[in-house]
Amino acid sequence: MLDEFKNAFQRTNNAHVQLIFINVLVFLVLAVLLVFSTASGYPDFFDAIHRQLSIPAPFLTFLIKPWTIITYSFVHDLSGIFHILFNMLALYWFGKLFVEYLGSDKLIALYVLGALAGGVFYLLVYNTIPFYETRIPGGGMVGASAAVYAVLVATATLLPDYTFFLLFLGPVRIKYIALVYIVISFLGSIGGNAGGNIAHLGGALMGYIYIKQLQVGVNWGGWITVVIDWIKNLFGASPKVKVTYRKTEKQAAPPTSKAAKASQDEIDAILDKISDRGYESLTKEEKEKLFNASKK
Repeated sequence: MLDEFKNAFQRTNNAHVQLIFINVLVFLVLAVLLVFSTASGYPDFFDAIHRQLSIPAPFLTFLIKPWTIITYSFVHDLSGIFHILFNMLALYWFGKLFVEYLGSDKLIALYVLGALAGGVFYLLVYNTIPFYETRIPGGGMVGASAAVYAVLVATATLLPDYTFFLLFLGPVRIKYIALVYIVISFLGSIGGNAGGNIAHLGGALMGYIYIKQLQVGVNWGGWITVVIDWIKNLFGASPKVKVTYRKTEKQAAPPTSKAAKASQDEIDAILDKISDRGYESLTKEEKEKLFNASKK
């Protein structure tokens, strides 16, 4: 299992599986803590940890724990398995399709943006609309649903006519699947899980806006990718530089531009970058190298 976990994070264009692994791992760790703390007669120990991860509804309480606007999206209800099961299934189906077209970096960025949008909507309605003060528990909210809704709606906005084959229903265009999810959450925004459904709608709105902005050349999640890359470089080992010497050729090579020729290794690296981040992430020089290579 450990090897499979490592392989999931070493493979490129695999962000949907990586996010699922993180959610499942957090679920299992918290489940173990819940069982042991309850069985040992110290349930308050688990409650204290859970409160540090769930996003509280009162704004002043949230200001003391601002990190919860991210951590809540990796925690699920432990009273049953269906909460995490349905979230992870949707994340896998729609996340896999999203990654095929836009790459892993954008999926991770969208997941975080969806969580942020869901958390903001949750805080706003509780602290500004009196109707929700008695319908949203002040203790906190957990769940990846807002982030998953962002991925679901973003994928449906990008590829509205893409078809999934559903059990008992047959082929269904994903734009209708997204619409059903949104309608259910809208109707549930005045029900028993009002806070969660409000967060769903916030994530869904973010998914729609994210794709529309991306289509006009604006990447709302670019800063998230930069931060994640900085963290990776901070904890990653610096590659060792190997110096080799070779004799210079007496005959001068004809003058060529830097982008005129590219080795097979460079082309492979460019293709890996497209697979991971999408074509638009390439520099002008990399695009020229790829174009020249395609003419051979």
